[in-house]
Amino acid sequence: MTTDESLTRAEELLKRVEDVRDELEKISETEQGSPERAIELLGELSELAKAVEEELTRAQREADAQS
Repeated sequence: MTTDESLTRAEELLKRVEDVRDELEKISETEQGSPERAIELLGELSELAKAVEEELTRAQREADAQS
């Protein structure tokens, strides 16, 4: 995977982070928000954050290898 591909993938993952965060915010604003769904979303945010970190690390390694 090239540096650009890793960065593009990281950007896609960050977009998903924003979408999940928005959903979590909507849940927190309603009295009928589901605590179970909020927990699921927090888990998803954690996994997405790990995936973003992996892509950025991969991109850094690729950039270092090219220089």
